[in-house]
Amino acid sequence: MSVNVFPSEIAVAATLPAAIRAKGRLLLVAERIGAQTFARRIAEEGPLRVRFPRLVTGGRCEAILINTAGGVAGGDWLSFEIEASEGADLCVTSQAAEKIYRSSGDQAELSVRLGAERGAKLAWLPQETIVFDRAKVARKLDVDVAAEASITICEAVIFGRAAMGERVATGYFSDRWRIRRGGRLIFADTLKLAGEVDPILALRAVAHGASAVATIVQVAPDAEAKVDRVRTISLPEVEFGVSAFNGLIIVRALARNGFELRRLILAILENLETPAPRAFTL
Repeated sequence: MSVNVFPSEIAVAATLPAAIRAKGRLLLVAERIGAQTFARRIAEEGPLRVRFPRLVTGGRCEAILINTAGGVAGGDWLSFEIEASEGADLCVTSQAAEKIYRSSGDQAELSVRLGAERGAKLAWLPQETIVFDRAKVARKLDVDVAAEASITICEAVIFGRAAMGERVATGYFSDRWRIRRGGRLIFADTLKLAGEVDPILALRAVAHGASAVATIVQVAPDAEAKVDRVRTISLPEVEFGVSAFNGLIIVRALARNGFELRRLILAILENLETPAPRAFTL
C-alpha cells in the first residue's frame, strides 16, 4: 500500500494574509519489527508534531498528535497521513481536544488519510473536536484498509462548551468519510451543517438537542460478531444506535455534553476490543 505524500500546492481562499494562517502536514508510517511496532517514517511541517511517550505492552505503538498552533482558525489547512504497514499495531490519538475557532470569513480545511496493510491494526482515536460559534470547517477522512487488516475510527464533535453556556448559533461544518477495503468502497458518509446550526441540532431527526455527537466505525474480519455486545451498553444520559454489515460495525452516538459522550465511547471501545489510549480516559 503506497502513501500519497503531500500535494505540492494548496488552494485556500485568501481573505486573510497568508502569513497568519497555519498550514500543517504530518506523515507517520508504522512498521512491525519482531514483536513490537515502531515509527518507521515521520515527516512534520508547520504546527503539527507527533510524540511517542513510551512503548505499550503487547507490541502496540501509541502516537500522540500535537497542534502547536493551539487550535484551528479560518483559513488554516492541516493534513494527516497515517499508515500501519504489514502486521503493525498502531494507535493514534491527540494531546487534547482540537478547537475550531470562530472564522472571520475563511474556511478551515482538515484532511486525514489512513492506511492499514495486511495483518495490521490501526486505531484512529483523536480526542474531541470542539466547534465554536461562527466556525467554518470542512473535514475529509479517506481510509484504505487491506482485506486482512482491521481499523477502528472514532470522531467525536462537541458544538459549543456546555459548561460555559456556549452554543453554536451559526456556522459551517462539513464532515466527509470514505472507507475502502481492498480498493473497494464499503462506507461513504457526509454530514453538512450550514447556517443556523443550533436549530438544526435541535430537530428530533438530527440530534434532538444534543450538542455532543460521535461516529465510531470498525472494519475487521470479526466486526459483525460484536454488534450484540455493543448493544448491551446501558448509559441513561446518552443515545446511540449500532448496525453491522459486510465486515464493518457503525455506531452513532448523541449526548448532552462531552463527559457523558466520553463515557460511552470508552465503553464502546472496550466492547470492540480496541484498547483506549492513555490520553483518552476520564
